[in-house]
Amino acid sequence: MQLPMTFREAIATSERPLIGMWCGSASPLVAEICAGSGMDWLLIDGEHAPNDLSTIMAQLHAVAAYPVTPVVRVPVNDAAIIKQVLDLGAQNLVVPMVSTVEEAQAAAAAVRYPPGGVRGVAAALARSGRWGRAENYLADADTHVSLMVQVETMAGVEAAAQIAAVDGVDGVYVGPSDLAASMGLLGQQTHPDVTAAVLATFDAVRGQGKAAGVNAFDPTAARRYLDAGATFITVGADVTLLARGSEDLATRFR
Repeated sequence: MQLPMTFREAIATSERPLIGMWCGSASPLVAEICAGSGMDWLLIDGEHAPNDLSTIMAQLHAVAAYPVTPVVRVPVNDAAIIKQVLDLGAQNLVVPMVSTVEEAQAAAAAVRYPPGGVRGVAAALARSGRWGRAENYLADADTHVSLMVQVETMAGVEAAAQIAAVDGVDGVYVGPSDLAASMGLLGQQTHPDVTAAVLATFDAVRGQGKAAGVNAFDPTAARRYLDAGATFITVGADVTLLARGSEDLATRFR
């Protein structure tokens, strides 16, 4: 049984940046609607959205029939949680709040089986290896998993080159909202100082030959980051599209 290509492979084989959006509703139906939109990838959020293992798996099921790459953000850099999310079949992870080399190394170890890591072994019991139907899954597991770590603090920006250089880290995804907060600019994701920090992170990550991505719901900021060489980007979210769209309807017709 062939497993889908990873986010790492999708990035490597694309001739343009990969455009994605957030799935924060925890709804398989909404995730499926988003999967058919033409987006390259979807971020299923386990950190700030009301997701658990069951809802994450249901969304992976819902989008599997579409030509889109699902990426799951785990709630925290924890080996036990990462193991569970991988075992339910997520191949592509974002680990949030990575600010040091040691934290990046812990995330990389969590997605790999021994001796290269600490991931617990249960391939015959889990969807990740299709219950033993994915040939040589244990031996080839590293090729079936991609890891993005999320830099969201100034400490992470300053360590970005070293974080990106960690073996097993495929790319760095910058979170401007928490980054702004760490800079004393809460709610000012497009402040010039925040933008400069994002661009500095891009340079550091690309210098290590790794993919550099960012979250940018503001269209002007998104375009600037794409022009600056972002490899992957999220430009919207299901919940914000519904919120703004419903508000627009109310404004026009009430």
